[in-house]
Amino acid sequence: MFPYDAALLTAVQAAPQSISDVLQTLQTVGATCVDTDGLKWFNWLYLQVTQAVEARVAAGEFDDPAWLAQLDVQFARLYFSALKSSLSGEATPSCWQVLFDSRDHDAIARIQFALAGINAHINRDLSEAIVATCQATGTTPDSGGAHYSDYTALNSTLDGLIESAKLTLNVRLPGGALPPISQLEDTIAAWSVSAARESAWQNAEHLWQLRTIPSLTASFMDMLDGLTTVIGKTLLVPVP
Repeated sequence: MFPYDAALLTAVQAAPQSISDVLQTLQTVGATCVDTDGLKWFNWLYLQVTQAVEARVAAGEFDDPAWLAQLDVQFARLYFSALKSSLSGEATPSCWQVLFDSRDHDAIARIQFALAGINAHINRDLSEAIVATCQATGTTPDSGGAHYSDYTALNSTLDGLIESAKLTLNVRLPGGALPPISQLEDTIAAWSVSAARESAWQNAEHLWQLRTIPSLTASFMDMLDGLTTVIGKTLLVPVP
């Protein structure tokens, strides 16, 4: 779709092993994409989020910063994996593919691309990342435990970043001003990262119970992907 897609594919070949690796890949993707590539604006926001997470982890603000660092890495792997599979022409979660298919649609605003990416990443990927983190660290997704407290402690930081980003990204893909559009404004106003992350944790608890039954796990993830895809298509309705 873009002449530099081969370079993007190279950038996401290796799975990150640390938050520093995640940041390096995000920076490479961001530097590669032009402003008229919708992927750039989700990636731009995701980079800011990851930098904020890294700062709080480094400051030791959590009961178990290593667990949150592992979650950050597991989470990013799913974004990079989706981008890799799409660029390679392989099966890709539908919620991601609707974003990738729209990357060059200049009738879609930058904020729509950013929110569609957040939608795919949180509503589909985050529960899977939580389970992978628990498996890697020998823990369980317990909503009454310290890891859940650390997890929810990030909400205020993330909500603040999203609100700030809405002001920056609320322009057309090429950068021009948007006309007042109540439907788009209402959709943007209704988005809550905290609510989406709470649902993701609850879904992770369900996935944890299903982890030894691959067929049920796959069915659950297909259901999440389908619901998330519907939201993504709504978020990516072109602006007149």
